[in-house]
Amino acid sequence: MTNGQMTKNKYDLEERTAKFGEEILRFVKSIPRRVDTLPIISQLVRAGTSVGANYCEADDAESRQDFKHKIGICKKEARETKHWLRMVVVAVPESKIEAGILWQEAKELNLIFNSIINKITRKQLDI
Repeated sequence: MTNGQMTKNKYDLEERTAKFGEEILRFVKSIPRRVDTLPIISQLVRAGTSVGANYCEADDAESRQDFKHKIGICKKEARETKHWLRMVVVAVPESKIEAGILWQEAKELNLIFNSIINKITRKQLDI
């Protein structure tokens, strides 16, 4: 893999996580504001937008261990986003299709971050 490909892949994940956060923000605008949905909306926005923010922090990590830790946070935030999307569907069943699309993206991001962590762990064991 060339440096150009590494930069492109890095950029793609940074862009993908940013777009995911943007889609979460667009989605929550369609959710009715009620006593049961307000806390869910707040948590969904926090988790869904923090995936990209934490990825940016990981990209600027000071060490391999710092990078691994921050990628772990990305993984956890993606998983938490899946939870809040599930709760949205319970509270607002008509949001099921759009929430499902976002849930799938959160799942894929979670798997990507899990793969990154596994690769780092394998490299650490090889040292």
